[in-house]
Amino acid sequence: MSEKVVIIADPGIDTAFALGLAVHEPLLEVLAIVATAGNVSAEQATRNVHTLLSLIDPPGRLPRIGAALPIQYEINGTALHGPNGLGGVPFPEVELHHPTPGDKLLVETIRQHPREVTIISLGPLSVLARAIDRDPETMRLVRRLICMGGTWQEPGNAGPVSEFHFACDPEAARRVLRLGIPIVLAPLDITRKLVFSPTDLLNLPNPTSRTVQILRQIVPFGIRATANLYGVEGFHLKDVVGLIPLVRPAAILTRSVYVDVETRGELTRGMSVIDTRPNRTATDNAELITFIDIDVVRDYITQTLGRVS
Repeated sequence: MSEKVVIIADPGIDTAFALGLAVHEPLLEVLAIVATAGNVSAEQATRNVHTLLSLIDPPGRLPRIGAALPIQYEINGTALHGPNGLGGVPFPEVELHHPTPGDKLLVETIRQHPREVTIISLGPLSVLARAIDRDPETMRLVRRLICMGGTWQEPGNAGPVSEFHFACDPEAARRVLRLGIPIVLAPLDITRKLVFSPTDLLNLPNPTSRTVQILRQIVPFGIRATANLYGVEGFHLKDVVGLIPLVRPAAILTRSVYVDVETRGELTRGMSVIDTRPNRTATDNAELITFIDIDVVRDYITQTLGRVS
């Protein structure tokens, strides 16, 4: 039986890969995709979700789309993902049909399927925190949250010790982590391992499929930007890790920890603080991914893209 999921997305390039895989994955029933600002502006994020779904044309029922909340962050990812988040590729304009605000859609979906929905958060946590503010009791009925965020022993990518998603809205990240629902946390220590070479990315399988054609158009910008910004040859498909606990659970190992987020430090705002002391008094609130089998993930991506339409 497929697992009901809602994906929170700020579509950049790696998010496009994750969405392309998710909507074609028989193990997942994608009920909704909620846009959020992050890599791009709120308006652009909503437009990108519409664009990707219209171009990918997933089989079966289309997921509902939640509009990004009108939030502006001090940082964004356009240097890595392009001015429109999709590698600067001028895809045809998609008419927006006044989608439901993302926080409202989250609450509605959980209310319709209590204790059945896993949320996969691939962006900042503001919309999820807003949904908690709207209806905390309903949001406590989330089956599980898989959260791409934070860093443990790796340096940050938004500051010396802060990861991008948590740094965008540290207060929201803290609010979510303290909700009391089951959480699987994928830190930068894990997501940075999923780097594909230019050869791999430019020679994806099944090149005649609509999904792969789109991905092949947008990824060259990310390859160039990764080389210029980080001196790395290739591109990190970080957001794909968000699917792995559901579609290839044997590929990861986790450790039960207590996680909080620094909200005030001048140099540490957005830092994830992971307390692994054996004598800690705080109750563990997350399963931290500590290992991922990269070969399994690579095979999953190749196999899935090999059969998509």
